[in-house]
Amino acid sequence: MKKSLWIGGRQKTQSLKNLHILVTIPSFHEHRDPCCRGRDVKARILIDPWQLRHSLGATFSRFRSFFTMTKSSFLLLLAVFAFPAAAQENQPRRKGPGNMAKSKAEFQAAVEIRSDIDYVGNDNPRQKLDLFLPKGRAADAEPLPLVVFIHGGGWAKGDKRSGLFRLREFLLTKKYAAASIGYRLSDEAQWPSQIHDCKAAIRWLRANAGDLGIDPDRMAAWGTSAGGHLVAMLGVSHGVEVLEGDLGPHPNVSSEVACVVNFFGPSELLTMNDHPSIMDHMAPDSPESKLVGGPILENPNKAKNASPVTWVSSDDEPSLIVHGTDDKLVPYPQSVVLEKALEKAGVPTVLLTVKGGGHGQGFGPAVNEAVTTFLNHQLLGEEKKISDGEVDAAPFTPRR
Repeated sequence: MKKSLWIGGRQKTQSLKNLHILVTIPSFHEHRDPCCRGRDVKARILIDPWQLRHSLGATFSRFRSFFTMTKSSFLLLLAVFAFPAAAQENQPRRKGPGNMAKSKAEFQAAVEIRSDIDYVGNDNPRQKLDLFLPKGRAADAEPLPLVVFIHGGGWAKGDKRSGLFRLREFLLTKKYAAASIGYRLSDEAQWPSQIHDCKAAIRWLRANAGDLGIDPDRMAAWGTSAGGHLVAMLGVSHGVEVLEGDLGPHPNVSSEVACVVNFFGPSELLTMNDHPSIMDHMAPDSPESKLVGGPILENPNKAKNASPVTWVSSDDEPSLIVHGTDDKLVPYPQSVVLEKALEKAGVPTVLLTVKGGGHGQGFGPAVNEAVTTFLNHQLLGEEKKISDGEVDAAPFTPRR
């Protein structure tokens, strides 16, 4: 689209597209994110030049009302608006289609992907799993440990396909196999259907371990948010008949896992409102109420049944719990309560606190290293361990 801009008293006609502007605001001390206080803040803004023509003055007015900008910053912003070509040159290059295709091709060359395996046998699209197996292994190679990922989404949304993002680096080491589990959401079925599905998937993986080249006794469960809740339940509920269910072709196979990696999962549903949150967890339409099939305060027994802290015992699986102190959806104390209950029962447990971290935000390289160390110790027998600790939230970096 052709647009005309007046620059230095001369009219310039350019073909403009939406601009991605990277603005630096100096010394924004009152920023709500602690990692940004006292330092320059960078913000990426998407601007439609056609709208800019009509609302440039209002845009600058908003910036002045929200931020204290130096004259040089203001002039730099104006220059960026006026010269889109220069702005684009200064932006970090995003990964182009060629590089993305190359990366995908390399992964597919290294890993066999078996999608949509029906672990129940009724062709329900939610009761399927994706399996990832390293290629090129000898037929007589030692069975691999398995990392099983369970997605989040408030038990109401999400998809097993998101698991590959977490599992990719482990698969490329060729030391692990992996799987990502789907389960019925709360609009289709209520608790305990979700844990019944997850246990049926674990039983299917155990029953077929020999053919798949995986070790059924070296199986980790890793989940985020609602998935963190479900893996925590897997870690504390083996042998609990009411939570086992009888789904799938292998009802007599164990659903036990070897260890758990729980990222900010709820642990005690009836206390979710005891700490600040942007959500009323006791509301009739809250994710927790939808999970148990009715207002949570009117279903306290079912809420307790769906809470991992209810089922903690001395024979539970070792756990790594990771949670941010500024999580506004699942309050940080939910993980503290679970850690204390597990430790009181004598269960090996590590709580990694992400200081200033949100609901998955700020989980940087230190968190990735902790997960790797934990799984390598639990599943590969490596000596290095991790212990309770605190790491600072990683600064936000836009994905390339």
